[in-house]
Amino acid sequence: MSKKATFLPLNLSLSPFLLVLLYLLMLCVNVAHSAHEKKILSLHNNIWSLTKSNEPSSSCFSHNLAKGRESSSTTLGMKHRGLCSGKTIDWGKKLRRALTLDNLRVQSLQLRIKAMSSTTTDSISETQVPLTSGVKLETLNYIITVELGGRNMTLVVDTGSDLTWVQCQPCKSCYNQQGPLYDPSVSSSYKTVLCNSSTCQDLVAATSNPDRCGGSYGVEKTSCDYVVSYGDGSYTRGDLGSESIQLGDIKVENFVFGCGRSNKGLFGGASGLTGLGRSSVSLVTQTMKTFNGVFSYCLPSLEDGASGSLSFGDYKNLTSVSYTPLVQHPQLRSFYILNLTGATIGGVELESPSFGRGIIIDSGTVITRLPPSIYKAVKTEFLKQFTGFPSVPGYSILDTCFNLTSYQDVSIPTIKMIFQGDAELEVDVTGVFYYVNPDASLVCLALASLSNENEVGIIGNYQQKNQRVVYDTKQMKLGIAGENCSI
Repeated sequence: MSKKATFLPLNLSLSPFLLVLLYLLMLCVNVAHSAHEKKILSLHNNIWSLTKSNEPSSSCFSHNLAKGRESSSTTLGMKHRGLCSGKTIDWGKKLRRALTLDNLRVQSLQLRIKAMSSTTTDSISETQVPLTSGVKLETLNYIITVELGGRNMTLVVDTGSDLTWVQCQPCKSCYNQQGPLYDPSVSSSYKTVLCNSSTCQDLVAATSNPDRCGGSYGVEKTSCDYVVSYGDGSYTRGDLGSESIQLGDIKVENFVFGCGRSNKGLFGGASGLTGLGRSSVSLVTQTMKTFNGVFSYCLPSLEDGASGSLSFGDYKNLTSVSYTPLVQHPQLRSFYILNLTGATIGGVELESPSFGRGIIIDSGTVITRLPPSIYKAVKTEFLKQFTGFPSVPGYSILDTCFNLTSYQDVSIPTIKMIFQGDAELEVDVTGVFYYVNPDASLVCLALASLSNENEVGIIGNYQQKNQRVVYDTKQMKLGIAGENCSI
């Protein structure tokens, strides 16, 4: 006897519930499929709401924060120069002006790159000192304090320059700086670099200036003159000298630097500039025996007014550093160049024919510049994921802008840059948007396009915040690790 299958009657009263359950299940699947990596940005919890620096200018003198485990390493405090004036700050004006000045800096850097690239390889030697940096010093935002001949000097930090220099007495024409000028006459350790020395001859060769050792009016010149010209008309002129320099608790003797006697430009009240480039007169090269050609920095978020750090020598507190090779370019030896192989927005991989090309990483440039094809891909994907917010016209170099005054917090897509060797730089949440207006009525994606594909991209300091960036010039590699830089 065959058995017939029996079926229980379906309770039709459950069908609406099942339909809703099925709908929710499908919705969850779709959301999971389309989910993007995002982070929360608090729009009004920052220093822009303050009108005055909350500490006097004397606090801008940095100190030795932590001595390394080895005797050949040291760490200095590093501040954003905008917090050191002790004056009333119109943040809106300052932020807008910074964009204009940053654009001038990048234009000057591109001119410098073009000029250097057009030079034949054989005409540039290891000992030459390129001193035609296109630098707009108002945009070099971070400063440290060192002791030069026993006196505190605040110096702008710049990986795109080589020669370290300070304003000196007697000064023919100097800009206003905070604190006294360096006076070589009261230092027992100061020495003049002679005009016929190899250091001076290297300087002459690098700048293509005529040899000035002949003097004038029958008087033979003994000092070594230098001139550093900048693309915006700023400059420093003076003579080379050597002096002891104290970096934290480590002293370096016979450090060659520029003693500026005639200086013009927007240097923001700093004593001078410290060159962390790769030429023979840079601070990095001159301290090679002491620090093994290694330095690192951690740039704090300006929004909270905190200090970061600049370390020389092996930095021992790193746990998850990813390294990428430094690209060797025969004409651009002073720059730090990486191979940008890809990028993601909210976890979505981007495509561009310009990936696989060199990009400069620079502490002096503010806003990252990308080749047009890469920037277009970034902008397109970002706008796909950051939707529903009122857009407004762009400002200056920034063209992707919003009015976010009605929001306390926003969820923004993550931005990652990927380099050769799979090293990654995930832009900190505070480095994605630039506040053109402090009230968030004009907030823009903090990335900009270069004029054409042939220009060299630049990773600016705005996208390097809260990252430990390690420069190993001896092993020719650069390391990146996320780190809370505020101290």
